[in-house]
Amino acid sequence: MAPLLSHMYELGLFEAVTRTQSECFEAGVRFARTEGIVPAPEPTHALAETIAEALRCKESGEEKVILTALCGHGHFDLAAYDRHLAGELEDYALPQERLDQALTELPG
Repeated sequence: MAPLLSHMYELGLFEAVTRTQSECFEAGVRFARTEGIVPAPEPTHALAETIAEALRCKESGEEKVILTALCGHGHFDLAAYDRHLAGELEDYALPQERLDQALTELPG
């Protein structure tokens, strides 16, 4: 993670959330159908949460400015979108034991 983003996170300026792979690709498809731009898979994580936040605001009636970012395009990732649309991508949650093991191997 970029040092500036890490610092902003530590200051509590934003929170981290998780989304499944299928939620992210669905957000990418929705964005492409709405805006005419196929996003690369990486920013679809932010797009998925942006859409979820907008829907929460719509439901509650809260007015809010929601800022997101889009980088790159999905032209080289069309095969992944094809697999998503065909229902061939599976969501995978990394087991907690694997996460814990990885954390023990980080430098001090």
